[in-house]
Amino acid sequence: MTDLETAPGPAVAPGTVGSAEPSSVPRAHWWILVMIAGAQLMVVLDTTIMIIALPSAQRALGFTNTDRQWVVTAYTLGFGGFLLLGGRIADMIGPKRTLMIGVIGFAAASALGGAAQTTAMLIGARGLQGMFGALLAPSVLSLLATTFTDPRERGRAFGIYASIAIGGAAFGLILGGLLTQYLSWRWCLYVNLPIALAVAIGVFTMIPKRSGSSGVELDIPGAILGCSGLVALVYGLGEAATVGWSSPRVVGPLVLSVVLLTLFIVVQTRVSSPLLPLRILANRNRAGSFLTIILAVLGMYGTFLFLTYLLQTVDGYSPLKTGVAFLPLMVVNGLAATQLASRLMPRLRTRLLVVPGLLIASLGVALLTQLTPDASYSAHILPTELLLGLGLGLAIVPCISTATANAAPRDVGVTSATTNTSQQIGASIGTALLNTIAATATAAYLVAHPGSASVSDATVHGFAVASGWAAASLALAALVAGVLINAHPGRENERDLAVATMVAE
Repeated sequence: MTDLETAPGPAVAPGTVGSAEPSSVPRAHWWILVMIAGAQLMVVLDTTIMIIALPSAQRALGFTNTDRQWVVTAYTLGFGGFLLLGGRIADMIGPKRTLMIGVIGFAAASALGGAAQTTAMLIGARGLQGMFGALLAPSVLSLLATTFTDPRERGRAFGIYASIAIGGAAFGLILGGLLTQYLSWRWCLYVNLPIALAVAIGVFTMIPKRSGSSGVELDIPGAILGCSGLVALVYGLGEAATVGWSSPRVVGPLVLSVVLLTLFIVVQTRVSSPLLPLRILANRNRAGSFLTIILAVLGMYGTFLFLTYLLQTVDGYSPLKTGVAFLPLMVVNGLAATQLASRLMPRLRTRLLVVPGLLIASLGVALLTQLTPDASYSAHILPTELLLGLGLGLAIVPCISTATANAAPRDVGVTSATTNTSQQIGASIGTALLNTIAATATAAYLVAHPGSASVSDATVHGFAVASGWAAASLALAALVAGVLINAHPGRENERDLAVATMVAE
């Protein structure tokens, strides 16, 4: 398989019928972007917004500390476990229909969770949110990849998407703090309803209907094995943060996930319409982008976790003040994604953006290895946020664009789902692995300094040690991108345009 696959549609030469209405088409495209950005915002917000609301929800419903983690984990399990299935359904029935089902279902699940009267009702609603999010997210990326094919438009669109994907998690902390402090924890779920209503109306009226691919069938054995394997993987990684890597509650699910995912790959090589066509991984640019995203998100989410706990448990920030402290990261990330990466993508090879961006992010996280309990926000945390926001803004946009570019029409949905799955795997591993490293280093520090070290000293030491691993993950992502990714969106577009012109003549 070559590095280039069949594009979603033929390129159109200037002056042909397909290039008419040069101003109205882009305007329609940007309205589509507004709708799918709103849908993506719902998914990203719900990864963090409930973290702030958990103490209030726990007091209201009376659930235990053990049950508390399931309010977060249930969403992760539903979302990560069913992404590939959601992507294949989008290929079967079309991304517009799948997006509508996902948005409406997500809103209904949010309303159910907001009205929850028992712990089981809240956890169940969070699981349903994740499952409908697994329908919604691949459809968003599918529409983005097939609507914005011009390199300049594509760069801007994916810049906005990446800003939401990264900055939305931090924005969820701010919004969660505001809603919990001034309204109720239930509004952290109800807030999805007006967003979903606006998105559903916009999708129904503005996004053209696109039928699914007739040759795509639902791979039932693959769906069972793939979804079960991913659920076991996410569950095992989530449990590691609380019970340790040696616990049967971690080892068992992880071993089971290896068995199930191995069987899944075997099945994918033997069925006529696989859930995950292995041909999409044969493209070095796409495979390199998937692996780069996993490693980059691993370091990113681990750092978000450290900073959140550092600001609240060591520096005594309130939830709202903690969220506001992430604003510089969000602003710099948005500017880097929309004003730098999106403008440079058509002009440079992808790795010339991704590699420097990840190295800048790695440097920013490495600064946290010098943390002390007396570290100030302006002198020690802010530089990390600025470098991390700049670096990820430069790197993630071209990575996601390359991962979804030039997919065959029948594989657009599953390619988008695999891109989302890469982000979910990275987030799960980053949260579980780095949190465990931090906890182990904290305990070791207390043992090595009996009677002389405070809990605050040990906690900060643990964060510093784990930050070194997070920085290493970002540096490894840069190495992978440098070796595997060699795409040049601008030159590929020029080649497609030349071919289309020859055909037109």
